[in-house]
Amino acid sequence: MTDPDGTRQHHPVVVAHRTHRAGDAQLRIADAITKFAGSMPFVYLHAVGFALWMLFVESNPWPTLTLVVSLEAIFLSTFVMIGQNRQAEFQQAKADHDFVEQELELKTNTELTRAIHTMTAELHRRLLTTPETQ
Repeated sequence: MTDPDGTRQHHPVVVAHRTHRAGDAQLRIADAITKFAGSMPFVYLHAVGFALWMLFVESNPWPTLTLVVSLEAIFLSTFVMIGQNRQAEFQQAKADHDFVEQELELKTNTELTRAIHTMTAELHRRLLTTPETQ
């Protein structure tokens, strides 16, 4: 959705979520790591790094490499869970906001329907009454 001036408009929950995350250094770091870990440059870097390790760093790289890869997997899975928790928190906040907005719209529509019904009933009453009965 865009404003008339061409700028992109975001859902209020998105704006609040981004503001909250931008204010916390730990969340910014976790976001940066998660963003990089979910990219192809991350895969390429690891493929090259592991190949170099196996070819040039150690003559028997498997025990140490297995340890390094296992530790990295532990940390990366933690960042994935952080990302999932963040997404769940965001979705819940958006759902709560949307619920409140929909309830307000339903209340407004109900009030408008009642007002239209009242005006229609009054109009029918005035049109159906004859001049002698007034």
